[in-house]
Amino acid sequence: MDLADPDLYLAHERFAMWQEYSDADARIWSEAGGSPGGFWSLFSHRDCGAVLGPRAPFTSEHGMMIGFDAAHSDDAGGRMLVVTDGEHHSHLRRLIGPFLSRMRAPELDSVLEREVGDVVDRLSASASVDVADDIGPRLPAAIVCAVLGVPSSDRERLIDLTNHAFGGAESRFDRMTPSEAHMEILGYFHDLVAERERDPGDDLISTLLADGRLSADDAVLNCDNVLIGGNETTRHAITGAVHALAVFPAVLEELRRDPGLLDPAVEEVIRWTSPAAHVLRVATDDFSLGEWTVRKGDPVVAWLAAANRDGRQFRDPHAFLPGRRPNRHLGFGTGPHHCLGGALARIELRELLHALSREVDSVRLVSEPQGMRSNLVQGYSSLEVAVRRR
Repeated sequence: MDLADPDLYLAHERFAMWQEYSDADARIWSEAGGSPGGFWSLFSHRDCGAVLGPRAPFTSEHGMMIGFDAAHSDDAGGRMLVVTDGEHHSHLRRLIGPFLSRMRAPELDSVLEREVGDVVDRLSASASVDVADDIGPRLPAAIVCAVLGVPSSDRERLIDLTNHAFGGAESRFDRMTPSEAHMEILGYFHDLVAERERDPGDDLISTLLADGRLSADDAVLNCDNVLIGGNETTRHAITGAVHALAVFPAVLEELRRDPGLLDPAVEEVIRWTSPAAHVLRVATDDFSLGEWTVRKGDPVVAWLAAANRDGRQFRDPHAFLPGRRPNRHLGFGTGPHHCLGGALARIELRELLHALSREVDSVRLVSEPQGMRSNLVQGYSSLEVAVRRR
């Protein structure tokens, strides 16, 4: 089976497939096809955590998703945060981290409050709304554009380009290929970086340029990383949160009755939705898990979405339990590449859940949710709901 095939992840049956492989501690080799040289796949929470751990002999510098390997490396390796290791990775985290941390959140409060209010209004403004199209992208795009210093007038353009960059297998995003969309995003940030070189501010771009160790092109690549990381996965977590409220209608009342459940409910959204379906690493040395050994140079894919529904780690893994504790999900990865934007994503989700619990009486599915045709992003191409406001 070629586990790179995006059609495998369209239907709800993917959860049964992942559960079977996770329960069996399966380690599956996919021959060349969707990936140029083939790759190993791991599914259990234990196996995925072992490969991503801080002392495991693996690198991200060849690329972090299916399609890359030691012979087909990502050109951004060693320069962009998500595909950089070692001291330079630590240096980039020190530069970028403060802009994506809880310490930064008070500066974004007004943006957050305005956008969450707009989301609630949009949800209840008509008989039904497609959350995947009209709601999910708006809040994370507003936040990440504020972090990057992107004018609000350019937000819709960047949302559209991000759609095409990660939804290229979807027929409705056939106006350009993912590569063309990425090139347009890079071109946009090239111009914005040039502006900041002439007129610095207090935004992330200006901080990257002032560092002295990064070129303008390095700044462009890391802006692309922050945009994609801050927008693409969080939008599907937001859409999935609304989906969960429709499928598990008691959750809204539980959150209303006990606001102390908001923080664990956010973790459950991340686990239950798992927007980042996989991450890839390449072995820098031989590595064994039990009787299975991966050889130096082999690409290994950790299926985070499978690990987050591993029944040995999570009781009743397919249910949405807002008070689930413990909840050691891998939705933001683990180890040195634990998602730097996790703090902002949590704040966005918490404020949204809080507002929905106050303002919304019920959420009902109008039609069956439609998944994205993607092996990388576990997301929604459509989620049409009807919302009754309190």
